[in-house]
Amino acid sequence: MSVQKYINANRERFLEEWGSLIAIPSVSCQAEHKADMLRCAERWRELLLAAGAQKAEVMPSDGNPFVYGEYICGKQDAPTVLVYAHYDVMPVEPLDQWLSDPWKPDVRKGRLYARGADDDKGQAMIQVKAFEYLVATGQMNANVKFIFEGEEEIGSPSLEAFISKHKDLLRSDIILVSDTSMIGKDTPSITTGLRGLAYWQVEVTGPNRDLHSGHFGGAVKNPINALCEMLSKVVDADGKITIPHFYDKVLPIPAEEREMIAQIPFSEENYRKAIDVDATFGEKGYSTLERNSCRPSFDICGIWGGYTGEGSKTVLPSKAYAKVSCRLVANQDHEEISRAFVEYMKQIAPAGVRVDITPMHGGQGYVCPIDIPAYKAAEKGFTEAFGIRPLAARRGGSIPIISSFEQILGVKTILMGFGLEQNAIHSPNESMDLEVWEKGIIAVVGFYRHYTDL
Repeated sequence: MSVQKYINANRERFLEEWGSLIAIPSVSCQAEHKADMLRCAERWRELLLAAGAQKAEVMPSDGNPFVYGEYICGKQDAPTVLVYAHYDVMPVEPLDQWLSDPWKPDVRKGRLYARGADDDKGQAMIQVKAFEYLVATGQMNANVKFIFEGEEEIGSPSLEAFISKHKDLLRSDIILVSDTSMIGKDTPSITTGLRGLAYWQVEVTGPNRDLHSGHFGGAVKNPINALCEMLSKVVDADGKITIPHFYDKVLPIPAEEREMIAQIPFSEENYRKAIDVDATFGEKGYSTLERNSCRPSFDICGIWGGYTGEGSKTVLPSKAYAKVSCRLVANQDHEEISRAFVEYMKQIAPAGVRVDITPMHGGQGYVCPIDIPAYKAAEKGFTEAFGIRPLAARRGGSIPIISSFEQILGVKTILMGFGLEQNAIHSPNESMDLEVWEKGIIAVVGFYRHYTDL
């Protein structure tokens, strides 16, 4: 039986099982839903067993429980695929903006609307139903392990400790994740890179109290002026970051990837109009799409100090503050970059002020080579499902858990995501395109077939 015929024959059951997960309000950031986290984990355990897993269990962690499932195909030298997903979701508020109950799936015009329809219950179901089909039809030639967590939406605080503790259990040849998006329904893509992150709070102190700007202005260094001067030096006129040794480990974008990026449907004019700016800016020598996904960046995320209330107050402030961040690329170590930034800021600080910097958050970037067997298998699966070769596309955001998998387990991840921008994840009326969802199952089936043939 073909995978499409299997989907047709089981579509109603698939939707009911999907709906049984959606009905559980597994909101990880709200304490009132603590019991729902366990309920959702238990439901996933049931569904994995029903899909053909030989064993599945709910495993405790320092936070919400993990779900582990396993299928050993029994074939000598069979590769092992580790499937990761998360079962927690974002809050549904504001409720008055939903057109239907967020905890009850509602199908309208070919889309299923509900919280978790895409992120990540819908995409996780793509993986499980592809697995089910291959097991049910005797075509699964890989060992498959599943690890589902319940804390992704709050930063996965328990994940690193869990995978470090269970390295042997999670041993695999490749990790498969469906929790990302495609460029478009007619432009399928595989996410091949994610940027890392380094984030700091900067505090600049001048005099021991706020001063009268008439009595002291021009004689004492103003901390806000000093902070602005310092931050203005971090990026030069060509968009290059000036922190010493910042680019030492940055790898060039492969020519094949640059060619794929150039094929992504993109209008510079529409991009500018959408955000109401008359020009873009970034590192010289790169396109806008390359700058916001494949190259590092530096941004001031917030800046404050002195008097900002109604009316005027002639004050020379004692302190000034800023929150700043760097988006990093693969091979850049966020801790090394953090230290380099702190040293640089203190080096360029003018006399008359003191600089204190607090690192607040960090994570590694990730890149997947597009010439490894698992990527080629995913590429063929997408091509079979969508009728067109998917583009390799790096994303500008960060998913720290992906780099954690590589660092702890020593395994690459293939990001076979099937989300679309219009799915509105994290927002009211989140949805999933049902045609894309079914094609996603076909693509994952194709991945397994081609990966086990290699």
